[in-house]
Amino acid sequence: MNELKLDINIDKDVAQGRYANLALIAHTKNEFILDFALLQPQGGALVVSRIITSPQHAKALLRSLAENIARYEEAFGPIPEPVAENQA
Repeated sequence: MNELKLDINIDKDVAQGRYANLALIAHTKNEFILDFALLQPQGGALVVSRIITSPQHAKALLRSLAENIARYEEAFGPIPEPVAENQA
């Protein structure tokens, strides 16, 4: 398999990242909108990042995320499923 080599640059603010514990996903015919948010204990959520991408890139992201989760679980064991608050 040919690997694509990319020279990726990242500025300091983006490199620090943003913590998110909630993801909201919407779509239109031509794009997927992924909102990553911080769910506050006192209620409410603040969107900290929004990604808008094509359906093709969204599908590639899904595949890549699944592959990376499989590799993670091979190395560190199964990731437990989240427990819904009404089940806790």
